[in-house]
Amino acid sequence: MRIVVKVGTSTLAYATGCLNIRHVELLVKTLSDLANAGHEIVLVSSGAIGMGVGKLSLNGKPEDMPSKQAAASVGQCELMYTYDKLFSEYNHTVGQILITGADFSNEERKLNFENTIYRLIELGVIPIVNENDTIATDEISVGDNDTLAAIVACSVQADLLVLLSDIDGLYTKDPHKYPDACLIPVVTEITPSIESLAEGAGSGLGTGGMATKISAARMTMRKGVDMVIANGARPEQLYDIAEGRPAGTRFASIV
Repeated sequence: MRIVVKVGTSTLAYATGCLNIRHVELLVKTLSDLANAGHEIVLVSSGAIGMGVGKLSLNGKPEDMPSKQAAASVGQCELMYTYDKLFSEYNHTVGQILITGADFSNEERKLNFENTIYRLIELGVIPIVNENDTIATDEISVGDNDTLAAIVACSVQADLLVLLSDIDGLYTKDPHKYPDACLIPVVTEITPSIESLAEGAGSGLGTGGMATKISAARMTMRKGVDMVIANGARPEQLYDIAEGRPAGTRFASIV
């Protein structure tokens, strides 16, 4: 299988912006093992700004664009250093691809992206994709990595997209507010009632939320790509997800 895995800032870093070592090490170990089993892995990773916040000892995520871009510049170095070091321990090579929304709206640039990522996969490299937050502005930004992951999954004709977040999946209510909320194991259609379940944004350091995940699911389902929302605190669930066993919420494609 060709699996695109998106990991959110809330999985990679604590609220302080410092690296969540336990989560990242287990994520890399699991992805490496899945690659050893023959799966083709593409990682879409958030976390550049969040880790930059920690590295620069800022009080929180910056509000102004130059400071966001500066934090992203510092954090991206830290992020890739961490991935390169950890994946190397399992004899896997990684390659970085930084993109903006303009790279998908322009056909020539989109083709260049696809050619590069396909070649990396052919070479046995695990591509790590992130939005180029160092230069992205509101005009050329994809906006969030849930959407970016969906675009990447469709572009590379993935079999599966997994969004690892700080929640187990899609619930009937917000589980942080309502103890009686129930996990929805499978969604076969994005209906108005499903859309109504999305509330608010994600973590303080991130940009996503359930609304962006449902939007991503709509995009992938139309292209024949299953999508799963699962908790990034338990990356070992990727084994079950890859083998089709129940985990998180699966959005079954309609193609």
